[in-house]
Amino acid sequence: MSDSGHTPPAVPPNQQQRGGCLTALMAIAGIFMLLPGLCALLFGGMSVVEDGRIPSDIASLVFLGLVIGIGGVVLIWAAIMGRKAPPARNGS
Repeated sequence: MSDSGHTPPAVPPNQQQRGGCLTALMAIAGIFMLLPGLCALLFGGMSVVEDGRIPSDIASLVFLGLVIGIGGVVLIWAAIMGRKAPPARNGS
């Protein structure tokens, strides 16, 4: 017998899974983006140690390198966190 008054619970929408190749490409691109950030830290740190401040002619380059490095960290984080398994659906 069926109970027509009882409706089944709503099924969550099917999430699109990205492939492992895209995740690997995101992680590799993020690692390459870390290199300008590392150079910015190195050159900015060297100029602060030598002169006590960052010269105005390289300050914008140091800032740009840091922004690109932060973008690399975000890209690696998105590649790792985006590959989580979907939540298990209970058959109740």
